[in-house]
Amino acid sequence: MGYRATLRGERFHFADLRELLAKANEPKSGDELAGIAAGSLRERVAAKLALAEVTLGELAERPVVEDELEASLLAAHDREAFAAIASSSVGELRDALLDPSSRAELALRRAAILPSMAAAVAKIMGDKDLIVAAAGLRTVTRCRNTLGEPGVFGVRIQPNHPADDPEAMLLAVLDGLLHGCGDAVIGVNPVGDSVAGVATQLGVLQRVIEVLGLPTQACVLAQVGSQLAALDRGAPVDLLFASLAGTTDATASFGLSEAMLREGREQVLASHRSRPGFVGEQVVYVETGQGSALSAGAHHGVDQVTLEARAQGYARLVDPFLVNSVVGFIGPEYLADGRQIRRAGLEDHFMGKLLGIPMGMDVCYTNHVDADQNDADDLLVLLAAAGCNYVMGVPGADDVMLSYQSTSYHDAASVRELFGLRPAPEFEAWLAGRGLWRDGRLVASSGSDLRALYDASRPALGR
Repeated sequence: MGYRATLRGERFHFADLRELLAKANEPKSGDELAGIAAGSLRERVAAKLALAEVTLGELAERPVVEDELEASLLAAHDREAFAAIASSSVGELRDALLDPSSRAELALRRAAILPSMAAAVAKIMGDKDLIVAAAGLRTVTRCRNTLGEPGVFGVRIQPNHPADDPEAMLLAVLDGLLHGCGDAVIGVNPVGDSVAGVATQLGVLQRVIEVLGLPTQACVLAQVGSQLAALDRGAPVDLLFASLAGTTDATASFGLSEAMLREGREQVLASHRSRPGFVGEQVVYVETGQGSALSAGAHHGVDQVTLEARAQGYARLVDPFLVNSVVGFIGPEYLADGRQIRRAGLEDHFMGKLLGIPMGMDVCYTNHVDADQNDADDLLVLLAAAGCNYVMGVPGADDVMLSYQSTSYHDAASVRELFGLRPAPEFEAWLAGRGLWRDGRLVASSGSDLRALYDASRPALGR
């Protein structure tokens, strides 16, 4: 069955849902690279018009990729809740999401929304629509603290170092704490992936949390196998990290399967029961990003936005504490410039919110893409308005290990100030106890504050 639309007397035909979804997408260099993008603006608009008439039931019945991931997504689908909306069109879903009264009801039915539906409605929304709809959807999660409540804007401290030097990472962590960051997670991307190295970094981060009494969680973003092997050696794993893509084949290229992820989650949960301080059972941290399946040669002719939604649906299967899209990290082959990165960030955030996952964002770009820090600043402010759960805090916004640009500690602090947002409540109490937060605002710190934190933290280094 095909899909048709007529625009100003010109007739357009789309062979199947896969083609319709791809050609309704906003411009993306990755879709052009894959040869599936609309050939003209008029064809793109025609595809959007045709897609708006497709029913949600039709999207459920005609998956664009049939693989193990699709089977898992369908197995977890809340069919009873879906029955009430199955006859609605994509356009009607958009209207409901932009109406505050119906949006509240939809928020209770998010398990009825499949990834293809989230992608479809995102494609017929403008940027403002994506912001308004996402702002009304919240997902609250708990590990050592509570994220996602209204008015809470979390920040991951990302203290990466090109030599995995513990003291350098510690100083980066302390700098972040003085800016009120770190409530989402203290998460390190290691240079190496050895089990011993992962275990060492986990131990250092956990000792920092313990000696400072931080109500937050630590994570070393290594391969799942290395994290679990470190756990077997007795290393303290707060959050199990995984990179997920939108097809089974693409995620398998990362050395990961759904079974491995589920089993790993259970192992981490079991370890938490013998350790104090945890207030919830969300123990997985997921990263996604448009273009990952295409870069792995496993996109199956499907567009980037639809595959990103499927990756987020994958994340939903393991009840994560944190999810974020590393929106501009893969490169200009997939998102060519600041405009495409901005659009992708708003799409990814909205789709994650609609699917009911705790969606954050790494507002980032690589140095060989046509973007700059103004583009990142713009997207950061838009995401804060959209109710983003958390963003990255990188020293100076420049990750010296991964060689890409993100958002800094002071960027996050400025956005909190601008919108009247706060850290996670448990973390806010810790900051207030340290004299770093007062009357809902960050208190300016000094060199003596850094020295006091450093002296208190030095035992974490074994000194």
